Amino acid sequence: MKNIKLGLKENWAQFTILVIVNAFVGGMVGLERTIFPKFAELEFGIASKTAILSFIIAFGITKAITNYFTGKLANKFGRKNLLLLGWLFAIPIPFILINASSWNWVIFANILLGINQGLTWSSTVVMKIDLVGEKDRGLAMGINEFAGYFAVGIVAFLTGIIAQKYGITPYPFYLGIGISILGFFLSLIFVKDTRKFVHKEQETTQTDKLQHVFLDTSFKNKTLSSITQAGLVNNLNDGMIWGLLPILLLSLNYDSQNIGIIAAIYPAVWGIGQLVTGKMADIYSKKGMLFWGMLAQGIAILLIPFFTNFYQLIIIASILGLGTALVYPTFLSAIADATHPRQRAESIGVFRLWRDLGYAIGAIVSGIIADLFGVQYAILAIGAITILSSLVIKFRMPKN
Repeated sequence: MKNIKLGLKENWAQFTILVIVNAFVGGMVGLERTIFPKFAELEFGIASKTAILSFIIAFGITKAITNYFTGKLANKFGRKNLLLLGWLFAIPIPFILINASSWNWVIFANILLGINQGLTWSSTVVMKIDLVGEKDRGLAMGINEFAGYFAVGIVAFLTGIIAQKYGITPYPFYLGIGISILGFFLSLIFVKDTRKFVHKEQETTQTDKLQHVFLDTSFKNKTLSSITQAGLVNNLNDGMIWGLLPILLLSLNYDSQNIGIIAAIYPAVWGIGQLVTGKMADIYSKKGMLFWGMLAQGIAILLIPFFTNFYQLIIIASILGLGTALVYPTFLSAIADATHPRQRAESIGVFRLWRDLGYAIGAIVSGIIADLFGVQYAILAIGAITILSSLVIKFRMPKN
């Protein structure tokens, strides 16, 4: 135990490997960000917004549940073992999408994607927090989320280009075959488990243990529950953007390449911005960053139906990405600060359970509103909910 040192500098090699692995994790989600609404309509004749968004619902619910169990089981089975298991669930996904004979196969592929993301992303998050200790926690989360979401943006952009040139299937999904196989072997060969770093941090921690991790993180603890509701709403609006923005752009006669550019700007700015905002979370008020980030997201979403020019949408997507960049690494850093090292993986798992249920809730709510009243009204409703979430942070979360 004496030879174990916490810190980003002290563990830079292993940290770097985990950053690269998380880029591959994000790439699996980017596979679907641009082309799926068109894929649903052209390949399966599905026009209903709610039906199209069913793939996000399946993904969100499965990922949310997997997040919880990854956090709960991380100490028992080891972070690396859960990471490798997650990659095994990823490998069949592109093959299923290429050969899908019905929309049910697409739903099944997204259930596998949810399990993959819950196991792999949760594992890499917890492992990085284990390595760096308290001092650089925000920066570590910023780098982690940058790698994942910048990869989402890059792959979303590439699939749009490939779909424009070669068609909606199978060529865009070939990227997924390479991503899943490389991700698995990188994890197998180079990643080391980090449980021993948790034991090291326990020697100096002054954070009290929670009485009931699930209830405190979800509802009772004012800090943790405020963060958790904002996480849910953040992914609620991301689920809407993922599913409805391409549909809106198709209705405005944008082609696959331009949809790919707009769809990629948001996660790319979100990803790059976290290199700065992650470090900010180590210096500035986490409550302030969460409030302003959620507020910026809400305002940007409300602007979407009124500004539909290509360059206007680029600016709105950038504001949305910056708002998300302010909150995303801050969520995880603030949760880690407020929990005991032995309970941290489980508390993060509970947070990520609720956060990723936001995908499903956002897809259901926005899909129903879009089918009943139109896509524009769905976007406005989600924007209003996001602003309300920022006010919960402002008035419920204690200063920190």
